[in-house]
Amino acid sequence: SIIFQEPMTSLNPLHTIERQVGEILKLHRGLDDKSARARVLELLHKVGIEQPEKRLAAYPHELSGGQRQRVMIAMALANEPELLIADEPTTALDVTIQAQILQLLADLQKEMGMAMLLITHDLGIVRRMAERVYVMKSGEIVEEGRMEEVFTNPQHPYTRHLINAEPKGDPPKADDSRPVVVETEDLKVWFPIKAGLLRRTVDHVKAVDGLSLKLRAGQTLGVVGESGSGKTTLGLALLRLISSKGPIAYVGRRIDGLTQKQMRPLRKEMQIVFQDPYGSLSPRLSIGQIIEEGLVIQQPQLSYDECRAKVGEALREVGLDPDSQDRYPHEFSGGQRQRIAIARAMVLGPKFVMLDEPTSALDMSVQAQIVDLLRDLQRKHDLAYLFISHDLKVVRALCNYVIVMRNGRVVEEGPAEEIFSNPQQDYTRELLAAALNLAVTEKTAATG
Repeated sequence: SIIFQEPMTSLNPLHTIERQVGEILKLHRGLDDKSARARVLELLHKVGIEQPEKRLAAYPHELSGGQRQRVMIAMALANEPELLIADEPTTALDVTIQAQILQLLADLQKEMGMAMLLITHDLGIVRRMAERVYVMKSGEIVEEGRMEEVFTNPQHPYTRHLINAEPKGDPPKADDSRPVVVETEDLKVWFPIKAGLLRRTVDHVKAVDGLSLKLRAGQTLGVVGESGSGKTTLGLALLRLISSKGPIAYVGRRIDGLTQKQMRPLRKEMQIVFQDPYGSLSPRLSIGQIIEEGLVIQQPQLSYDECRAKVGEALREVGLDPDSQDRYPHEFSGGQRQRIAIARAMVLGPKFVMLDEPTSALDMSVQAQIVDLLRDLQRKHDLAYLFISHDLKVVRALCNYVIVMRNGRVVEEGPAEEIFSNPQQDYTRELLAAALNLAVTEKTAATG
């Protein structure tokens, strides 16, 4: 059996969980509806889904990322396979959920006595799970051996490159004398829950609930927390892309009361880089058209040649060939696409950039390159970054100040150095413990 990387796209959105898991049992085991239902419940319970009876009629979009991945594992285990192929099984998940899924796979492997082929770019996961390692490059195996041997004494240059590719950096402490770019106090984003025939509001989802922050020029504010903690909602509210309550100031000017028309001149100074470089670039447009779109709207006086020149300069700044403007997104790798997304944000000369999980879809070595690029651009243009991530290794490499969110509230905040060296809250310690457990590889390899 096989577990795929992204459970949201590998599960059928039109079918319930019971139907999808049960289909395998009916096809391969010939079970009737009643027997299949009982076996589905047993499998959901085995993979750690709480109240499985209530999940039988659920659709994939009604489950969290971790729950969807557990359903995928249940489907893979339905026929008690001798070999389980796990293809990047935790890439899209938060660190705490990653740790839970890996522990689940290890427990199930021991209980069922099956072999597991684990495909991943995260060396921390390899260190934790594997007994034997094969390193691949360009379709060929360049090194193989027992896990301890490969990590403590890598023979091939590519293996050494992978082991040393963790994003590194020691950001300076936040300088409180720098001008404030974005500020908010007691910010709230509540989504109504409606029920009944008249669709009356019966409660609210408090996505952001009474949050205050200051982001200064040249600094990176890291926002960490599990899925559903309100990280992305916070960023969208600060950019005035969703409704919120509470004062928001940009470079000393209140913007929370401005209309969308009044906001338009400020849009060029407030940009966003999205998580998925595959989904955030239109496949129908060339990269030149993608990057120049903001220029056409914000600076309509520019001629065609002037636009091309600015796009070329933006591409050069992010390390891409300026002459590649007429190529399309599918012709580029994931890391190159993320550079294109960064160029699209930078071409307008912003002061504030929201980075929403910009490295989570990328390999470790490419992550390090993107972190270095972001750091160079920040230094050159004095940018203020709001860096949203669940990857604490990247946060540690890039951020001066960190806030930890849970259920819409800040549970802890402070200089990054203090948060990582001396966390005060149990939840922060839990996040760090999960991340450091997965990240132990690089440290061991570096000292080995």
